[in-house]
Amino acid sequence: MAAGPRWRERLFALYFLSHIPVTLLIDLQALLPAGLHPQGLTELLQWYVTTFRDPLMLQPPEWFKAFIYCEAFLQLPFFPIAGYAFLKGGCRWIRTPAIIYSTHVATTLFAILAHVLFHDFSKSEHLGPQTLRERLILLSVYVPYLVIPLLILFTMLHSPHYSHAEKRKRK
Repeated sequence: MAAGPRWRERLFALYFLSHIPVTLLIDLQALLPAGLHPQGLTELLQWYVTTFRDPLMLQPPEWFKAFIYCEAFLQLPFFPIAGYAFLKGGCRWIRTPAIIYSTHVATTLFAILAHVLFHDFSKSEHLGPQTLRERLILLSVYVPYLVIPLLILFTMLHSPHYSHAEKRKRK
């Protein structure tokens, strides 16, 4: 396999494998009852929310909870599979699942980014971003979760290493 796609595959493997602990230890806290997680994880989430002014994680609207449920039940089982495929490299069978995953995640991230940019957080119980600078800092947390899936989508659609060249019979 050429060097170009290999660095992307390594990046994708790192993305998926690092997503497992983030989902299990941080993201799922928004769905689970308080007190169910170890104190250290609760403090880590509090630090994150305070530092980046992300009230979505402590006071998630229903639409955001729906995204986290998708992450828990659809994406989380896919993370180790995709991590393996991209770490191994050249696994053409990952193409269709990766296209589905990246399209789904990019769609959800557009909604999240729009919310961060345009929502009036002054009515939130937990302090959200108020200034443009604070909104951009919070966006910097979410943007990689849009950029990497878009890179995955672009790679799956345009890389010759993942295309399924059909062989047609001549008449």
